[in-house]
Parts: sequence; C-alpha cells; structure tokens
Amino acid sequence: MQRIFHFYLDASIHVSFAVFAFVHITVLRLQIPLNEHLAWFMFFGTICCYNFMKYGVEAKKYILVANRYHKNIQFVSFLAFAFAVYHFYYLPQSVWWATAILLLLTFLYALPILPHSKQLRSWGGMKIFVVALVWAGTTVYLPALVDGLVNWWDVHIEAIRRFLLVFILIIPFEIRDLAYDAPELRTLPQRFGVARTKVLGALANIPLFFLVLFKDSVTLKEVIVSGILFLFLGSLMFITKRHQNKYFSSFWVESIPIGLWLLYLLVEVLFYSAPA
Repeated sequence: MQRIFHFYLDASIHVSFAVFAFVHITVLRLQIPLNEHLAWFMFFGTICCYNFMKYGVEAKKYILVANRYHKNIQFVSFLAFAFAVYHFYYLPQSVWWATAILLLLTFLYALPILPHSKQLRSWGGMKIFVVALVWAGTTVYLPALVDGLVNWWDVHIEAIRRFLLVFILIIPFEIRDLAYDAPELRTLPQRFGVARTKVLGALANIPLFFLVLFKDSVTLKEVIVSGILFLFLGSLMFITKRHQNKYFSSFWVESIPIGLWLLYLLVEVLFYSAPA
C-alpha cells in the first residue's frame, strides 16, 4: 500500500485531482454547467505536464528511461496524454487557443527555449507567480470559455482569488524546498526568510476572502465557505515549518482543493435540505 501511495504522489495523480477539484469549484462559484470533457482533459493533461516538468525537462532522459519505477510513471504519462487528446478534441476552439497559450507559458517555465537562455522558473522570484498564474488560467478561464455566457466581471474576480489561493498553497512547498532550491531561483523564503514569507501568505489571505464580496453574484453559501477557508489558510501559515513531515506538502497541502470542493458540496446539501 505504501508503494502504491508513493506512486500515486510521484506520478502526479494527486495534484491532478486537485486541478480536477478546482474546475468543479469554478463551476459551482460561477453557476455554470460542467463540461465533462474539460474536467477530464484537465485531469489527464495535468498528469502529463507535471510529470514532464518533474522528470522530462531533458527530453532524452524522458524517452530513454532505465529505471523501472520511472518507466511506470512514463507509461502512465503517455496513457494520460492519449486520454487528454481524446477529451481535448471535443472542446470548442476558443478553449484550444487558450490552452495553447497556457501550455506555451508552462513550457517556458520548464524549458530554456534558446541555447543560453533560462527557463522562467530560474528568473529571480518568478516561479511562484508563474505557477499561480497558470493554475488560475486553466481552472477559471477555461471553464468560463467553454460556457461562454458568463458574467466576466465575476470570472475575473474568481481568477484573482484563485491566483491568491494557489500562491498561498505554494508557500509550504517553497519553505520545504529551501534547502534544495538553487540560489538563483530567489524564491520568497530565500529572499525574505521563512517567517516573513509566512506573513506574506497570511496577508494574501485577506484579499482572498474579501474579494468574494465584490462579485456581482455572491451567495451566503460562498461567503460561509470563504470564511472557513480564510481561517484554515491562516492556520496553515501558522503550522508550516521549514522541517516538515514527509507528506505535509506533497499530500496534505495538495489535498486542500479537494477538501474545499467537498466542503462546497456539503454546504450545498445542507442549504438545499434546510427548511424554507
């Protein structure tokens, strides 16, 4: 069971469920229909992209894999790629173009395009912002583009909130990787220290909550969930340490979008069953 669990994490299946959950959260918040093809494209596409960034930054190493464990991850990645292409085919062309732009940003993040250039993640302090931007774009704007008939003001507000949420969730990873990140990355903990980075995450939590009140269409359910999330993220910044439990970031922090989705569903059920 432990080997299966490690493979589940290492093959980026867990983070893909987090993206899958974010797509469903967007649908609930914007009150738009769920496009199943988009949700599954995002799930399988995330497996491909994350595994490529983790193991395939050098294409030769990704194709010519000697380690059996990495071969299994490679097989899962190729299988996920096939499913992603299948679901991508059924999406509207507006989503195709938007996906192409986001994929380009992802590749610029992971790969140096010119021989002597650096990838975006190596530009001082850019790493956390690029990741948050890609997550916000894929999990908010793509579902909105599929529907088309949306309130774009609310979409923009939701995208900013998603950016802030992902920004906060990346901070435990940045603190965890402080001992391993190259100095030229100039991550937030490298530049400001662990304590100030946690304060920055706590400060980002404030507009994350209050921005929900600026939406044209906001419900009491969303305010309640946002309030619970506000308290939870504040606690997360408090308990995040430099020396973490093995699964603190890679499992528990990445589970927060899944837990948030389940919380939304629970609140929906409670309000639906409440007497008038």
